[in-house]
Amino acid sequence: MQGLNPAAPAAAAAPPPRRARRWLRWLIALPFLFALASTLQVATLRFLDPPFSAFMLIRQFEAWSEGDFGFRLAHDWRDLDEISADLPVALVASEDQKFADHYGFDLAAIEKARKNNERGRKVRGGSTISQQTAKNLFLWGGRSWARKGLEAWYTLLIETLWPKHRIMEVYANIAEFGDGVYGAQAAARTYFGKDASRLGPGEAARMAAVLPNPKRYSIAKPGPYVQRRAAAIQRQMRNIGGDGYLKQIE
Repeated sequence: MQGLNPAAPAAAAAPPPRRARRWLRWLIALPFLFALASTLQVATLRFLDPPFSAFMLIRQFEAWSEGDFGFRLAHDWRDLDEISADLPVALVASEDQKFADHYGFDLAAIEKARKNNERGRKVRGGSTISQQTAKNLFLWGGRSWARKGLEAWYTLLIETLWPKHRIMEVYANIAEFGDGVYGAQAAARTYFGKDASRLGPGEAARMAAVLPNPKRYSIAKPGPYVQRRAAAIQRQMRNIGGDGYLKQIE
């Protein structure tokens, strides 16, 4: 039949426009670029002290958005050997007694938290110190799957590229101990009027006791819960070996 073009059906299968192909290549490359960038980011922070964390930035922007332009974060970095040994021991005793042995995740604690949540008990996350460091330093709060996935990725990077000593050092310097008060030195100065190097076991236990909800619980005015929890943390500090525990993470 005249007028028919046998090549006409091929027009429907024409290759996508150049712009679409370019976007497709970028979409394919993005995960690899993120993996490379985040690996370099974590590797660099093994040696360079982070001047701030994601949580600090978020808190500062929250204050500005509320019109509080006079709000100032309290944060002053101290190397771990300039912080009383009682504080890292208290943090381990309070939050992650398997810190020296696990590779970023305490599977038994995660399973226990899952069962508690299924029974409708108080929600617990089972997060390790490594996970909390990853979240506080690089991410944001919340319970979305996207954030949890990123937290797991950064936790793996931290555990692979940093020694345990460095993980504890960073965590002790970015943990929030009160509204806008971040790190051991700022908390020690704010609540006890002394340097972090001079903290005693009772003071360290009280600081650990307000985690992970320092906006609800107070170091300065500890209520019955914080007092009971601080006493329990001091017992656990002795049970895990006190200052001698730190030899396991050196």
